[in-house]
Amino acid sequence: MGGCAGSRQRLSDSEGEETDPAPRPPLQDRQGAHWKNAVGFWLLGLCNNFSYVVMLSAAHDILSHQRAPGNQSHVDPDPTPTPHNSTSRFDCNSVSTAAVLLADILPTLIIKLLAPLGLHLLPYSPRVLTSGICAAGSFILVAFSHSVATSLCGVVLASISSGLGEVTFLSLTSFYPRTVISWWSSGTGGAGLLGALSYLGLTQAGLSPQHTLLSMLGIPALMLASGLCALTLLCWLILAHHHPFSESCANPALLSLCPPLPPAGSGSHLSLQERWTVFKGLLHYIVPLVLVYFAEYFINQGLFELLFFRNTFLSHAQQYRWYQMLYQAGVFASRSSLRCCHIRHTWALALLQVLTVPPPPPAPRPTLAPSFPQPHAPLPQQGVFFAHPHILSTGNKSQPGCV
Repeated sequence: MGGCAGSRQRLSDSEGEETDPAPRPPLQDRQGAHWKNAVGFWLLGLCNNFSYVVMLSAAHDILSHQRAPGNQSHVDPDPTPTPHNSTSRFDCNSVSTAAVLLADILPTLIIKLLAPLGLHLLPYSPRVLTSGICAAGSFILVAFSHSVATSLCGVVLASISSGLGEVTFLSLTSFYPRTVISWWSSGTGGAGLLGALSYLGLTQAGLSPQHTLLSMLGIPALMLASGLCALTLLCWLILAHHHPFSESCANPALLSLCPPLPPAGSGSHLSLQERWTVFKGLLHYIVPLVLVYFAEYFINQGLFELLFFRNTFLSHAQQYRWYQMLYQAGVFASRSSLRCCHIRHTWALALLQVLTVPPPPPAPRPTLAPSFPQPHAPLPQQGVFFAHPHILSTGNKSQPGCV
């Protein structure tokens, strides 16, 4: 990834006199640096959220034990038929898919809560390596697991990877132009679409969930390559800033693209009262985000597994994967629109997301007469439910950099 397109200002000498600024690099170099930044942070956003999304898409498979220990060559065995006159309205797992959501969210939440307390003391390289190793370990552990508990441990590793990677890579954006944030946002949306679509496509093609997860091990490797490439340029930047004498041995092409850094020790230290004042000013952003996340995951991991249409060409597990893929497609579109349109009233999107929560279906009516086969949900009704994830994903417009 390239650095900023702006020129790098030289440090002041000991007498307080400033030297003339370095000449600006050619326009072609600045444009090349812009696209290197864009592609680099798009890849980082994609790779960082990929394992997180795949685990949510595979939640139904993880909990339903569709892989027999001795036979990994099949996907989606025929579900046990449910009588049409059964009083059970749902086809549920003994453990809700919300369990996968908790394993995928809680570790990330804990990391984000503890990160301000001292994560900045840990160098970037170990954080990037840990994130990549956890992502690869999550795919391997879930792929070879035969119990729900072990699979959930693999989901926890994916959550650690996503949370640690997010606080690491987003902190790197402070060394680059502001435009990289929108590219990171688009990359996280792309992770949702490509992650859900790849899992859906490979399993629909007949690949077992185990082999599907193992085929995705290249994504953590790509994340390590992209992250360490960004750190390499950042090391050149810091070295040239704090040690001007090393500029002669540094790469001139890299130095010409580096953004100016503030002098060491120039950071401000806010008091507790000042930090509380800043926090109160952020509440009008925090409250809509909380509302969006609550409605989003309540529907995605709490209700989607209950939206099951029997006697169709799609099994229950396949329908769940389609719901996730359609939702992630909408997420990608909304997060990629950050550079096209800006919506100031984020509370409106949060309210829209809450309004998409479907009402509970009516209770079955008891009958004394011999039961006859009842008509199933017609295709238009099923189409409405398949369109529902697109409406749900519009709330992600208010969370451009979040998972």
